[in-house]
Amino acid sequence: MISKHKIPSFEICCLASEPGYKAVRMRNCREDADLISRRSAIGLVLVMSAFGLATTKSNGAGLPPEQKPRLCDDVCEKELENVPMVTTESGLQYKDIKIGKGPSPPVGFQVAANYVAMVQSGQIFDSSLEKGQPYIFRIGSGQVIKGLDEGILSMKVGGKRRLYIPGSLAFPKGLNSAPGRPRVAPNSPVVFDVSLEYVPGLEADE
Repeated sequence: MISKHKIPSFEICCLASEPGYKAVRMRNCREDADLISRRSAIGLVLVMSAFGLATTKSNGAGLPPEQKPRLCDDVCEKELENVPMVTTESGLQYKDIKIGKGPSPPVGFQVAANYVAMVQSGQIFDSSLEKGQPYIFRIGSGQVIKGLDEGILSMKVGGKRRLYIPGSLAFPKGLNSAPGRPRVAPNSPVVFDVSLEYVPGLEADE
């Protein structure tokens, strides 16, 4: 049979077959369908809500990302234009944003450093600032990429530096993209802003 009933602004038709009927026929089932109507209305609301939520998520995906914390703000970027570039034998380049007053870390010592890692376009792919604490590792032991090891070794505690790391000293296998984070191609140049916070076991000179 065909049962037909209405809910506000929508008309719902139900098709069913019964034994002994060779064809589908129509009859008025409005009096029998109150419960079905209420259930259908609830189902429709849920469907429309889900559709609205999906649309909101889709629109949200197109919004610009939040401003991520950085070690070098707009004023710093402007000043950095006039800072001389230093190039090492390995091909690593750097500019000192701030010269530290503490000791330099000896090879094999642990260091605590904040960093903001970027692809050449300036998009951030990793940052200790987003994690809320400095990254601690053993300097010169291969725990980080070669360019970061070399770049921090010649810093002093309290210093801040921008490292321009060539592909040969960066990520040989690259890094996969993640939501809000760009992909790093294998052996591609990267840029790190780093600040050497402290070296456990060494006292900073006053």
